[in-house]
Amino acid sequence: MTTIHLTILTGGSRGMGLSMAKQSLRSNGHLLTIARHVNAELADKARRQDATLTQWTQDLADTTDAGQRLAEWLADLDAATIASATLINNAGVIPRIGPLDECPPSELANALRVGLEAPMQLTAAFLRSTRIWVEGGWRGPRKVLNISSGLGRRAMAAQAPYCAAKAGMDHFTRCCALEEAQRPHGAQLVSLAPGVIDTDMQIQLRAGDPAAFPDRERFVELKNQGQLTSPDEAAAHVLAFLARPDFGQEPVADVRG
Repeated sequence: MTTIHLTILTGGSRGMGLSMAKQSLRSNGHLLTIARHVNAELADKARRQDATLTQWTQDLADTTDAGQRLAEWLADLDAATIASATLINNAGVIPRIGPLDECPPSELANALRVGLEAPMQLTAAFLRSTRIWVEGGWRGPRKVLNISSGLGRRAMAAQAPYCAAKAGMDHFTRCCALEEAQRPHGAQLVSLAPGVIDTDMQIQLRAGDPAAFPDRERFVELKNQGQLTSPDEAAAHVLAFLARPDFGQEPVADVRG
């Protein structure tokens, strides 16, 4: 029986997520991307490489629906055809840049739902569904890679929702890693900071109002000094970290070491 390597990736339609999606395509793999939009370029690349690709359009702010949808999809798979299963929680949003009390309630809620609640719901669904496989005798590796940020470990004015979401991501990863360590054939989990990447998020930060965003000049200088990593390069570093034999040894890590 042919076995495939299953990868589930959120936010795979643009930026580093799209680069990770492209680099994850392979003939013996099945890539499921979950994003607000499908990506025609990714679909074309999958066809040319004879790789299996499924693209979902899903509002990750609807966290319960996203988790339930993933659980139902995994339940329909035949575990005997799966060689490995990996979940990459990559999606995130930056709400309006400025002090917390000036952030519109809807943007604050959306940032926390997409950046923290959705990864928790999807991780729970993934672990629960694949644990059923393990209980049935399946012994493939299971991995959860959460894309965090240095801002989850260092406070920054005008970025409270994003910083809080990433800090929460780090800590729930630690908690789940402890839980999985107590289970037979438990999953490996890592919350990984990928470095500073030249994406739309960086453009958004550089466009912030200096009066409301004291660190804006720092992001402008990173761009001017050529210190931003390209999405393709960052994706390659992240996927190389995912493939490391010691993945999961430390639940919170930085791709830069």
